Amino acid sequence: MNIRPGIAVLVVSALVLAAGLVIDIHSTLSAYLVAWIALGSIPIGALGVLMMSYLVRWNWTTALRPVLMAAISVLPLVAILFVPVLIWLKHVYPGALDPAALKPFKAIYLAPWFFALRTIVYFAIWSLLALWLRLAGNNSERMTRAASVGLIVYALTVSLAGVDWLESLEPDFHSSIYGLLFLGFTLLSGLAFGIVGGLLSRRRIGSRKAYSALLLSMILVWAYLHGMQYLVIWSGNIPDEVTWYLERSSHGWQFVLTVLAFGQLIFPFFALAVERIRGDRNWLLGLCALTLLMRCVEAALLALPPLDHLHPIVTCVMLVAALAFVAAALWWMFEATLSGRAAAFIPAGWRRAETGSG
Repeated sequence: MNIRPGIAVLVVSALVLAAGLVIDIHSTLSAYLVAWIALGSIPIGALGVLMMSYLVRWNWTTALRPVLMAAISVLPLVAILFVPVLIWLKHVYPGALDPAALKPFKAIYLAPWFFALRTIVYFAIWSLLALWLRLAGNNSERMTRAASVGLIVYALTVSLAGVDWLESLEPDFHSSIYGLLFLGFTLLSGLAFGIVGGLLSRRRIGSRKAYSALLLSMILVWAYLHGMQYLVIWSGNIPDEVTWYLERSSHGWQFVLTVLAFGQLIFPFFALAVERIRGDRNWLLGLCALTLLMRCVEAALLALPPLDHLHPIVTCVMLVAALAFVAAALWWMFEATLSGRAAAFIPAGWRRAETGSG
């Protein structure tokens, strides 16, 4: 992204969001949360994919590391971009607005100060994991140790973050699989972005069929987790849980659900079942781009239906502005890191490790 167009996008989108906060702060923050979840999940997911590439060291996984390394470098910026939500938490999260209506444990757990503290801890842990992975360099033993321990910590913290950022939008709803759903959400984002970055780079990234198979496997894991949550809720038939699906099957959300099912499962599955498509660069790029687009659709489907008093037009306009703002900010940092322009902002140990792993 050129500097001037990037700055223009940032400024214009920021002004639109600022106007939205004045016009309808609830709709604006709700839209911003969707954009932040959809795009912020990319570097979070890239962290998990990078650790898996440390354990499965083949040429086609190693080739993606420069892109994944640059992606995880923007994690501190992702944390900063969440600050507006933390400042006006009560305008989005019902538990923060009226804790007296919750059970004692939930009232404490969803208290704004505790919510913010956990978010800070999550990003601190992920940043430390990112640093550890960078410092591991090309040392096989250190790479295995960092990835083995890191994946356990990563899975636990990402699952808890999904419960905090999305499930707590509906304090009365509970799903034991919800954390895994968000884990699959982030990994799918990170993998799709890593493949796109690898295909668009000048590096030799290996067999496209291998990446297609990996993408299809991750899509099937994502679909399996959603299917398991539906099966568990359907078999339990608990009203507080069933309403989660009822809210997403009415008032127009059923069409969004259909788009997600077709765009993230049905179409990619049958497309990747064709051998010619699996080996085609343009098809793989398109399917990864479609996967990233579906993250926006899924984030909206997960976050918006339970929120009351959203103005449809304001929410849609602010969603576009928020996507532009967050995407421009993250892409600028990602591109600067990948090209080395952000070297002054990266600790010397990180730069040495990145040079050794490239």
